[in-house]
Parts: sequence; structure tokens; C-alpha cells
Amino acid sequence: MILNGIREVQLYDKHMKTIIFTEKAPAPIGPYNQAVLTGNTLYTSGQIAINPATGELVTDSIETETKQVMENLKAVLAATNMTFENVIKSTIFISDMNDFTAINSIYGAYFDEKSAPARETVQVAGLPKNVNVEISMIAVQ
Repeated sequence: MILNGIREVQLYDKHMKTIIFTEKAPAPIGPYNQAVLTGNTLYTSGQIAINPATGELVTDSIETETKQVMENLKAVLAATNMTFENVIKSTIFISDMNDFTAINSIYGAYFDEKSAPARETVQVAGLPKNVNVEISMIAVQ
């Protein structure tokens, strides 16, 4: 059943998972969903800098790329009536550790430093569509 972009799927007769989809974030480009809500915990898929309105990558600079990623995550969180205040864990994948400071500056602007989530940042050999940054999150209602 799909209602307001949210699809409910019953699993194993004991667990309910809710598939999250919003047109305000990029549509998945593979066999995954934007996010899955189980109980009161939301698991987002990694977001890259695709502008959901145009379907185009935003890679003018590492700052604009990171901002687009965070705006995409903001839209996914909003689809479940959550904000960055609900985020308890983030994972940041970057293609070049030299971009860490710029990425961290943009990322940090979305959080109150006193209640920021746990996080790891790792450099990887490659990311989808050759982007420079991908971020996923776990949030709790």
C-alpha cells in the first residue's frame, strides 16, 4: 500500500518496515530505496549530489556538492517528519581526504554541535557517478 509516498511492507509476520520515498530527493538508481523506517528508526540510503528537480549532478564545487547531498538527506528525513536533530549516526564517504575540511564545514552547518550525531568519514577509491561525497544516516523518532 502506498500513501503519500510511503509504502508499507510486512516482513516475517513479526516485523514491519516502511519504505520511504519522496519526490523531493533523487529517485533510487538501483535496487534500493531512499530510506527504510522500522519501528522508530530510519535508515537512509547514501545520498549523492543529484538535484531531484533536474536529475543532474551538482558538482560545481565540493561545497555545492555537499550542500546538495545534505538537502537531499533533509528531504528524506522530512518525509518521515524528522529533522537533523533526530540523526544519531552518519557515515561520510569521500573520494579525496583533502576535501574533508570543506565537506565538514557544510555538513556541520546542519547540526547543533552539542547534539551532533556519531560519525565516521572514510576515503574511498570511487563513488557512484564519480561524485566526490556520499552520506548516509540513521535517525530515531
